[in-house]
Amino acid sequence: MCSRAPVPHPKKMTSIKETRDFFLWCISVIYLIAFSSLYVQLPGLFGDNGIMPANLAIGSKEITSWEELLEGQPTLLRLMPKLGLSTETGMDLLCILGILISFCCVVFYSARDMVSFTLLWMMYLSLYQVGQTFLWFQWDILLLETGFLTILVAPLNLQFFLPRHHHHDRISLWLVRWLLFRLMFASGVVKLTSGCPTWWGLTALTVHFESQCIPTALAWFFHHLPQWFLKLSCVATYLIEIPIPLLFFSPVKSMRMFAFYSQILLQMLIIITGNYNFFNLLTIALCISLVEDDFFKRHKVEKPSTIQTLFNKLFSLVVYGYLMYQTVMQFSLQVSYSPYFEIKSKIAFSKEEFSSWLEKVVPATIILGAVSLGYIILSSLFRCLAEEKGIWKLWSLMQCAVMGVLAVAMFSISLIPYTVIDQDSAKLIPKPLFRMNEKLDSFQLTSSYGLFRVMTGVGGRPEVIIEGSNSPDSGWKEYEFYYKPGNISRVPPIVAPHQPRLDWQMWFAALGSYQHNTWFVHLIYRLMTGQREVLELIQYNPFPNKPPKFIRAKLYHYHFTGQTKKDKWYSKKNWWVREEKSEYFPALEKDNSSLLDYLKRTGLVKNEKKEKRTLTWLGFCVDYIRQLIGQPEGFSFVMTITGTAVMANVFSLILK
Repeated sequence: MCSRAPVPHPKKMTSIKETRDFFLWCISVIYLIAFSSLYVQLPGLFGDNGIMPANLAIGSKEITSWEELLEGQPTLLRLMPKLGLSTETGMDLLCILGILISFCCVVFYSARDMVSFTLLWMMYLSLYQVGQTFLWFQWDILLLETGFLTILVAPLNLQFFLPRHHHHDRISLWLVRWLLFRLMFASGVVKLTSGCPTWWGLTALTVHFESQCIPTALAWFFHHLPQWFLKLSCVATYLIEIPIPLLFFSPVKSMRMFAFYSQILLQMLIIITGNYNFFNLLTIALCISLVEDDFFKRHKVEKPSTIQTLFNKLFSLVVYGYLMYQTVMQFSLQVSYSPYFEIKSKIAFSKEEFSSWLEKVVPATIILGAVSLGYIILSSLFRCLAEEKGIWKLWSLMQCAVMGVLAVAMFSISLIPYTVIDQDSAKLIPKPLFRMNEKLDSFQLTSSYGLFRVMTGVGGRPEVIIEGSNSPDSGWKEYEFYYKPGNISRVPPIVAPHQPRLDWQMWFAALGSYQHNTWFVHLIYRLMTGQREVLELIQYNPFPNKPPKFIRAKLYHYHFTGQTKKDKWYSKKNWWVREEKSEYFPALEKDNSSLLDYLKRTGLVKNEKKEKRTLTWLGFCVDYIRQLIGQPEGFSFVMTITGTAVMANVFSLILK
């Protein structure tokens, strides 16, 4: 057997072997969190007795060919009838397999390969396709896009014949960096293109900590920071999300590290003040693409020449100085000492000026990305020629060429969702790319992003409170959810990295009306019928023995309590104060004819009997696991599973 050429001396270049391996490990942890978090909620959300049964989304038609499997919304759940499994049991099976595979990937180094990540991506995509409103979050889409790129980053794991690390690893990791850039740059830009008055007035953070979906206890303290500091924090957010991501592609390593630490700082602040499930961890994982192996441990990297060092420092000084100058000018920063110290800030540019700037910058970023990708591909090919010998040179060149073509294709189709932030730039993209993107759209290979586009909850965070009673005139009792605000004296919880999807949707429901939220009407009906699977998603059921005759919902506005006695809503024992605003859902009985007619139209209530399937040995095993685990509290379950995997990985490293 041919032996591979010796690895180049570390002084020649900085390696990214540990960088890539750590990225794969982080994605394994995030997959484990995502699958375990979803598993405990499946019966109540998507089961036959759940809020939005998945069998209604997938239909009853059985597929007869692979073409039908990929039509419309591709999902492995269409294969479940061939295995003798119902849609609900099939979703359980996919989640269990996802937990097992991702658990192995976290613990075992050799398990983190292309095959494992392909299976994880296929299973999460299958669940996403039938998850309807409960799975259509930006972080689910981001996980799918990241998951597909991870397939390209991961080794094929033929370690008996081939090495696990390759010259084309830099190309695949560059795609991760480009995704990170699109995510952060678009998130900053949409705050201004949305025209939201709070973002333009730099007052968004005076509202955000109180109005976000599930705040932490620390959000209460951040909410009471001085207003000038919160406005300055908005300026810092713009700085981190719009100009600093351009440094991701800087040739100067210290500038990339500055951008790296800036993004980590922002994500850590979001983590400690809000419960955004695995989203922030996923963003941090994407940031790993900015570092190299010397970030994890000391490497004897060849020091640059004196001239290069001087150039790098001078170039960095110019860039940092320009960023600081533009920040001061564009946000009119002024230091004031009277009557107390503060840094005043105000946006100094108009919406028209920003639009004009965006028209120039978006095409420039596309060119920057193309040049950066071209450099990475060419440098990888050059390393193959310079550092490999014999047959390995040809093999490495072929791998780099294939990965380079894939990278160019992924970069090209990503321009379609990226240019959503500037329609004039979208006109410059060739039409064939639009057709290609349309054909691949159902696979969620690439998507547009834009977090915190508009700040909600100005004037008080809207909150829907569901109540039940056996009399329409009195005796109303509240249903208490696990995590969302309800009881005004309860401490805001720590939920992340678990995502309580019902609690999240209750937050969105409060921003609109029940007429636009079919799932909410389904929830009310499930509570009326005392459906156990749905009640497991709720912490406190005021009617444990028998469901109430009537259920209604009211809309409240919640505010954080004040910090001092001089404040309007000061309280020693409560975290929240609330005021009733209006009726959200009228008091109804489960036999209400209008309600039943509506549920028949949505398919939740059917006249025909449900189809029964013969229980196979596989179905028996899946159902048995469900009976053993049940529907435990999500945060504890996720932390137990993930913590066990991480500790097992630590012990395996110690014993190695």
